[in-house]
Amino acid sequence: MKFGVRQFELALMHRMRDLDAARVEVALMAMGASRAELRAAHTQWTAMLHSERAPKGRALVRMVLGPPAYEGVKPAGSLTCEVARWRLPSWPDLEFEVLLGPGGEVWNQWFVRPGGGRALAFAELIPWRCVVADVGASFPGASHLEGSAPHHWTVGFTHEGTHYHARFVYGLYQRLDRADDRPA
Repeated sequence: MKFGVRQFELALMHRMRDLDAARVEVALMAMGASRAELRAAHTQWTAMLHSERAPKGRALVRMVLGPPAYEGVKPAGSLTCEVARWRLPSWPDLEFEVLLGPGGEVWNQWFVRPGGGRALAFAELIPWRCVVADVGASFPGASHLEGSAPHHWTVGFTHEGTHYHARFVYGLYQRLDRADDRPA
């Protein structure tokens, strides 16, 4: 089976299903995709990631998604890293970013908002429309926490005296949980 943009989106949604299965089901119906196609895309993507014959890093993503919408450099501490971003049909206002280390290895891959994070009101935290940088820009003192699984991310913040954990998969906002005093 050819692996292209549709299959890539499904592979991303497979991991998103961990935190927001209902939203993934709605997206599958809108795409005319089945759960079997979702699982097959995830399986194929995982196999390509671990294949000795498949390209690695940005070359693999480029093979699947085509030329990036943006290529450039980005500072990461004292290093300057390469960055490439692609637009995906299911998330038209965002871009999927691949950050590459000095040796060309993938350091991070997640959704970003072109131009950087945007400050949002609490009511504007809508799943699949926000990214990690948006929450950081919206709630002073927000803290980045490790996620519960690969490609998961958590941002803790306080709003009107209540502590929350915003949950992300591939940097894309999935859901908001009230936080207790235990670590995420």
